[in-house]
Amino acid sequence: MNRRTAFITGGAKGLGKVTAERLAQEGYNVIVNYRNSKEEAQSLINQLRETYDIRAFSIKGDMTVKDDILHVVEEIKEQVGVIDVLVHNAGPYIKERKKLTDYTDDEWNELINGNLTSAFYLFREILPLMRKQNFGRVITFGYDRVDTTPGWIYRSAFASAKAGLASLTRTIALEEAEYGITCNMICPGDILPEWKESTISSAMEVDDKSIPVGRPGTGEDIARVVSFLCNEAADFITGSIIPVTGGKDVLGKIYHQQ
Repeated sequence: MNRRTAFITGGAKGLGKVTAERLAQEGYNVIVNYRNSKEEAQSLINQLRETYDIRAFSIKGDMTVKDDILHVVEEIKEQVGVIDVLVHNAGPYIKERKKLTDYTDDEWNELINGNLTSAFYLFREILPLMRKQNFGRVITFGYDRVDTTPGWIYRSAFASAKAGLASLTRTIALEEAEYGITCNMICPGDILPEWKESTISSAMEVDDKSIPVGRPGTGEDIARVVSFLCNEAADFITGSIIPVTGGKDVLGKIYHQQ
């Protein structure tokens, strides 16, 4: 069987981990990138190999650093030669509430590089590989209503980078359509840390009145959308910004808490 190969940045934990598990379950070979979570990445890779009988390995690399990105892609080229699916999940975030004037140069650059510039380097290196086989699936991650370029108080760098990434996602969708490559963005809702690696069935047992559908969001909710977009028959969906929020107005909640 000629399996597709999926490369997931930031795939050792959280949403990236659940996505890796989902794609492995569906028969994809899986490459997981990590920055610091070596033990978690190796544990995941061992699990995927044993459970699904696929080819899987992990690669260390900081997606905020150009040289690391280039090294990671070069290693993938040497080991497998192709990348059919790119899920760009990695992206730094600062939890501290701070205004733009309080950011240091390093903080600003890390957020912009990790969430936007990293996509430039990844796309530039990986899209030519996808073109050769006339197939590719590229998935990025944003936030609620990012396609409307809303202001996000105390998150200026992150919001700016993701808004730029939303535009880049749509641009790549147009530029690469002739090669059978789709590019879409998923915007997760307010998925709490304890639910990022959890299942929908577990969430259905919990009543959460803050979310219109009545339950917490989970990593499985996101992984299911990734899986659908990766399907060969999903080729008519490209350039889309897809909210997966359970109907919750995430930014509206933030504003009301000020």
